[in-house]
Amino acid sequence: MTDPVFRMIDVSKVYSMGDIEVHALRRVSLELFPGEFVVLLGASGSGKSTLLNILGGLDLPTTGRVFFHDRDITAASEDVRTRFRRESVGFVFQFYNLIPTLTALENVQLVTEIADHPMTPETALAMVGLEGRGDHFPAQLSGGEQQRVAIARAVAKRPEALLCDEPTGALDYHTGKIVLEAIERINRELSTTTAVITHNAAIAAMADLVVHLRSGEIVSMVRNTENAHPVDLSW
Repeated sequence: MTDPVFRMIDVSKVYSMGDIEVHALRRVSLELFPGEFVVLLGASGSGKSTLLNILGGLDLPTTGRVFFHDRDITAASEDVRTRFRRESVGFVFQFYNLIPTLTALENVQLVTEIADHPMTPETALAMVGLEGRGDHFPAQLSGGEQQRVAIARAVAKRPEALLCDEPTGALDYHTGKIVLEAIERINRELSTTTAVITHNAAIAAMADLVVHLRSGEIVSMVRNTENAHPVDLSW
């Protein structure tokens, strides 16, 4: 059996708000394997973003441990976690966080200049279908195109994992489909372990693993052992 890329063991996260404690995650255990496409489902407040942030080293659990291969990232120093995020993980968020004074190509190039073995910015943009838009500034691009630039920026450093927090949340139905197809292509062609947060249960059709969260707990995990990419996104 292939060893997991990520392993969460009894992870809990508690935020204190004055005298109130908010339990964002409750004893979550989860494994993500190489090349898997994982969909995290659940209503707002179910713990999806907290789970993703802890996986990516952006946040630390209150209790429990998270391993990236054989490295315990919860016990690592901030410098080690920073290097882990820079070298091993690509992040895509609902809002694109592009630098408005830089072109699409230059936004992607920012990452390739600090990565050890990056693809060229042109290759990264071509991966998301934007090979002819590199000289455009963000204001000259549609929302879907801006999100695809953000995806190209995330994958240009060739990360082992791609973590996407509601990547279609600010987009209409048609544009969201195009963005999801770009993420699916990256997962399929680069074998990048991919986790996508969404409210949309229809996206589960493209997943190898569907994890459903409620009130900080995993209520179901379903592996689709027969799933073969590419999938039909005509929903």
